Amino acid sequence: MELSDCSNEYEKLVVRMNMPRVVIDNGVCPNSTVVKIDSARSPGILLESVQLFTDMNLWIRKAYISSDGRWNMDVFHVCDLNGNKLTDENLIRYIEKSIETSHYNKSEGYTGLTALELTGTDRVGLLSEVFAVLADLQCDVVEAKAWTHNGRIASMIYVKDGNSGTPIDGDSDRVQRIEGQLRNLLKADDGYQNDTRTCVSYGGNTHMERRLHQRMFMDRDYERKFDSEISPIVSVQNLPKRGYSVVNLQCKDRLKLLFDVVCTLTDMAYIVFHAAIRTVGETAFLEFYVRHSDGNPVSTEPERQRLIQCLQAAIERRTIKGVRLELCTADRPGLLAEVTRILRENGLNIARAEIATKEGIARNVFYVTDANGSLVDPEIIKSIREKIGIDDLSVKETFPISCREAVEKEQHQEPQDHQGGIGGGTVLVSLGSLVMRNLYQLGLIKSYF
Repeated sequence: MELSDCSNEYEKLVVRMNMPRVVIDNGVCPNSTVVKIDSARSPGILLESVQLFTDMNLWIRKAYISSDGRWNMDVFHVCDLNGNKLTDENLIRYIEKSIETSHYNKSEGYTGLTALELTGTDRVGLLSEVFAVLADLQCDVVEAKAWTHNGRIASMIYVKDGNSGTPIDGDSDRVQRIEGQLRNLLKADDGYQNDTRTCVSYGGNTHMERRLHQRMFMDRDYERKFDSEISPIVSVQNLPKRGYSVVNLQCKDRLKLLFDVVCTLTDMAYIVFHAAIRTVGETAFLEFYVRHSDGNPVSTEPERQRLIQCLQAAIERRTIKGVRLELCTADRPGLLAEVTRILRENGLNIARAEIATKEGIARNVFYVTDANGSLVDPEIIKSIREKIGIDDLSVKETFPISCREAVEKEQHQEPQDHQGGIGGGTVLVSLGSLVMRNLYQLGLIKSYF
């Protein structure tokens, strides 16, 4: 009995020793909260931390990531959407608890719901038809997200029975009808080589946005040609003496950018050992020192090109397209089908959608363009708002002005030699020295490599 007690206490000690340690400091930077995380190295730990900030809609302005043997030392500079520090003590405690409880796993409340995963060829009005089919089959949409990229669409839709409120996956005949009708809608009609894919499952704890990345990746959306003028700049070079591949990215800064990149690296089985992320004006610079899970750097030219294409695609999938429309109104059966039908009848394409229903209130976001992917005529938006309801449908700013101004203000307060530059228009900033300098100053490492 005593031996068993000692064993239990030893196991508890090991768990406590390996739990992440978090320090949240509001005194280091004038316009951001600094979150320092010291944790035992484990697969996915970086993604979990970044996912936490993403789910809380926190803006990661800067980040320094390093590993020393079996330990990770990560520093994140974060702010809210208004560009302010995190001053709410309850919010700060929530962040500390979520990280320190080791392996953050957010329960997204999907228990009791049926998940529909869709991938296919995008076209104007497709989502409208999908929601119309679900309404006809008496399926209530509780939450959904849809992304479009390079002529493809991926969506996750959580539904329940419109009458009983229970999952629908127990009725196999009904599930087959739903899958059959959705598959017909999503059939490729342009000769594109990838097949339409639909999947029905029950509940699940998969992070919705990570799953969308995975669906797009499996659909090989990255293989289609990018517009070189607007595509993110990505380079991959090897450091043979160090055994790393250095991945540099340069693109317009936006919310959830770091999550999209880390998610893709993780799903492609690349391990991040060191990284530095910062913004200059509206441009983000990211540098990662990675190895494949087999311990090797990028070893072939096809592998290098594939990594570049996949990272470009991951960033482009969430790039703002078109006008952001927000719908906030009392939920009712067929609401989504009705609203998206009005958008379709006015020739608008839904480039991205975020659907959520809570306590009887529908809060939906649509990013819309015209049929050619261009900006929508303001008169058409005005007409649509009048049809749906001026008070229910509003046009929103896609990038919070206050956050942009706060970022620029903080950069002006920093020494110039901390700000990277771009040479020749295409040469990426190397942040290696910046990583090392900041980690030394914070006392997090003794040796960079």
